[in-house]
Order: sequence, then structure tokens, then C-alpha cells
Amino acid sequence: MIENKFSIGSEVFAKVNPDLILTIRQYLKRIYYCTVKDQLSQKDLVYFERELIPVPVK
Repeated sequence: MIENKFSIGSEVFAKVNPDLILTIRQYLKRIYYCTVKDQLSQKDLVYFERELIPVPVK
């Protein structure tokens, strides 16, 4: 059984801000720790799985 839907390094959107592309940095205890794409110096953003949407493959 797969515990998490998104793997580390995956690109996702947050439902509250779909214009911002996030990269999954870490997954611990059902919480995803994300960084804004290409802005690694910014603090992590924290989301539950239900708050994230995968980036469509082009």
C-alpha cells in the first residue's frame, strides 16, 4: 500500500494558490514540505495531501 501520493521531487500546485509551482522536498507523518520552484532560500511551505494538485504533464 502506498502511503503518499506524491514522491519527493515532484512538482505540484497548492489548491489555494494554483499559480505557484511547488517542489516536494520531504514527506513526514502525512505532511508534505514543499519549496517554491527555483527559490530554495525561501522557507518551506507545509501542506496535507488533500491540499495539493499534481502539475499536468505536457
